[in-house]
Amino acid sequence: MRATRINHVSVLANDVQESARFYEELFGMERIPPAMFRENVLWLKAGEQQLHLFEIEGNEPTPNHHFGLDVDDFEAVYREAKDRDILDTRAFGTALRGHPKGWVQLYLRDPAGNLVEVNWPDASTLDPAILAEMTPLENMAHQEGDAAVATLYHS
Repeated sequence: MRATRINHVSVLANDVQESARFYEELFGMERIPPAMFRENVLWLKAGEQQLHLFEIEGNEPTPNHHFGLDVDDFEAVYREAKDRDILDTRAFGTALRGHPKGWVQLYLRDPAGNLVEVNWPDASTLDPAILAEMTPLENMAHQEGDAAVATLYHS
């Protein structure tokens, strides 16, 4: 037996409508009909996968747990996140970091405080002004052996 893909990720929302608007505006996700549950839920489509938002009183997101998204315009997401002041440095010490293999990670918080990682495969395609704000992962943890060639992108 083996998993074939991730079907969906579920995250907390203080207000599912507010969180849905956030993911629609920043990531172009689309609402799809949800099943009915006791909790207030809202489902969004992101490519072939889904993001499920749900409200449960008294729950809060954990500070470092996150899910990662690929986007078609990393620079636009970065600039919009910066304008909205939602870049996150609390979880991993920097909002923007790059791996020696060339891929880039951006961290931001949604309206409920969930940590979202935005990934990009090739730092060399980004605006030098954005790269100037990036922290090399090597500066945070030495990358050697398999770590030096690790990638989020497998063909």
